[in-house]
Amino acid sequence: MSATTLLWLVTGCMMLQPLSTDLYLASLPGMALDFGVSPAAVQQTLSLFVFGFGTAQLVSGPLSDRYGRRPVLIGGLALYLLSGLGCALTPSLGWLIAARFVQAVGCCTAVVVARAIIRDAYSPAEGARVMAKALSLLSLAPIFGPILGGYLQVAFGWRAAFVTLALAGMAMWFAAMRHLTESNPRLNPDAMRLSHLAATYRDVLRTPAFWAYALPGSLSYASIFVFISGTPFVLIKVLGVPAQYYGYLFAFGVLGYLGGTLICRRLLGRIGVARVLALGTTLGMLGGLGFLLLVLAGLSHWTLVVMAQFVVMTAHGINFPCAQSGSLAPFPDKAGAAAGLFGCLVMYAALAAGTWVGGSHDGTLLPLASISATVGVILFVGTYLLARIGKVE
Repeated sequence: MSATTLLWLVTGCMMLQPLSTDLYLASLPGMALDFGVSPAAVQQTLSLFVFGFGTAQLVSGPLSDRYGRRPVLIGGLALYLLSGLGCALTPSLGWLIAARFVQAVGCCTAVVVARAIIRDAYSPAEGARVMAKALSLLSLAPIFGPILGGYLQVAFGWRAAFVTLALAGMAMWFAAMRHLTESNPRLNPDAMRLSHLAATYRDVLRTPAFWAYALPGSLSYASIFVFISGTPFVLIKVLGVPAQYYGYLFAFGVLGYLGGTLICRRLLGRIGVARVLALGTTLGMLGGLGFLLLVLAGLSHWTLVVMAQFVVMTAHGINFPCAQSGSLAPFPDKAGAAAGLFGCLVMYAALAAGTWVGGSHDGTLLPLASISATVGVILFVGTYLLARIGKVE
């Protein structure tokens, strides 16, 4: 399999995650109306997806260490396809939440195996550059996904978004079946034994360098998840943006993410992973604090929300390639488990942020801005302290 084919296959698998969360964002207010529930209730379709995505990685990563990347990836994509159809056909919110959980299991398997494949194929430094390339391409999903989702909502209703996700899963399943070759030459027959699994995760958790990258990566994703979970209601319900236009505003913010990955790729060879990460976390903190200060000054307009999202997502685009590659670098023989644990931490941080945002709606911008600033400060301080403790070079 060529490097170009590998890049596109890995990117396609990783795209399923932002598509699964972003494509139906414009439908959330309509879903609440359709099911006759509160915004917090319908946001469970997002929160339970995140919970399932994070938890399942603890299993799917070691599964790929034991049985190989190819069979685990193909199985995960099949599950994603079938559960997407289940979401589209569900008769109630409860069944939709359950189907979303299953969809998350399939989606996380695709993403965690993609991360492990990069670790199999490249050195840590080259892996960071390849990851940055993949994330640059991946940014197309959150840019165009919400735009497409807005039009699908207006034209066909919320079920159309899940039909689209099922079709995306089917395309990736066919691509993996046809092009993917096994990248893990060191299958570990003990990888799924409980005692071995516990020892593996204990070793990863005891490694300071893992935390020096995994915690910043988790908090950085939480910082953008504040906007992913909060902007549909703030822009559409509070600020009166039409649903079909929401995707364009969200996509503009995501352009910052694309720019951040390009900045990351340009700077990695010049100043190193640790300094690039320090730059990104500083920018993320400034974006959150600036958002809060302007809201406290009395500004309340959709442009403020979009610009804050743009800055925070730029910071995340700088941070995340460094965090993903750096957290896996110490574990060439445990890449699947380390990738699974990293992904679990990322999703749990996002779940906490989304739950916080979901319960904070009060008809103003202040809760969203306050949470964004708080996460940004914790991200900056945590990265600084852990870099010193972990002695990251």
